[in-house]
Amino acid sequence: MRRSLYLTLFLAWPAAAQNPPPQDVGESFGTWRLGCMTDRMTDRTACMLRHQDWVERPGGGPGLALEIQERGGRLVPVVTARELGLDGASRGLMALAGKVQLRLGRNAMIEMSCGLEGRTLSCFPRAEEAERMESELRDAPYALVRPTGLGAGGSSPEPVELPLSGTAQAMARYRQFVPPGPVRTEEGTEFRDFMGRMQRLFQ
Repeated sequence: MRRSLYLTLFLAWPAAAQNPPPQDVGESFGTWRLGCMTDRMTDRTACMLRHQDWVERPGGGPGLALEIQERGGRLVPVVTARELGLDGASRGLMALAGKVQLRLGRNAMIEMSCGLEGRTLSCFPRAEEAERMESELRDAPYALVRPTGLGAGGSSPEPVELPLSGTAQAMARYRQFVPPGPVRTEEGTEFRDFMGRMQRLFQ
């Protein structure tokens, strides 16, 4: 029961205030923290694999975090702000006009579009970039992350550098709980296109 409580707190961690993440829950692999919980009614397991450091710390709203997620059969880097509420309204603007620039080691930068998935802001690679991102992420010694556009409140010209270690082991362990899934629709792009069409109707 105590372990279940620890894991619950771990999965809620990105929405917490500025307290540091707990270190004695789930599993740790280098700079990554993995937490999983299984719903006893459905036997479905939900996992979160998150970097130990923030891209943007919480402050007047949820912080931005770097995660590894299963998308379309690939494990790719995703920048998230979870559990958005009224205090995180500015983060919602990133779904309309925000992007995240990401560079893994010395590899070429990509620009990730953002979208809303329930109460979570997610910025993720395009489907055609997923295979490359999965490969680069596994061996990259660091990640450079720079949010841009509306909603990127704490952004600056200089990217945030996050050291990466234990990534291959973390991805392998995560995959044990999360099997490859079907190709996903890029919700963020579709949502932004829809809002663009709505906006043009009133011009």
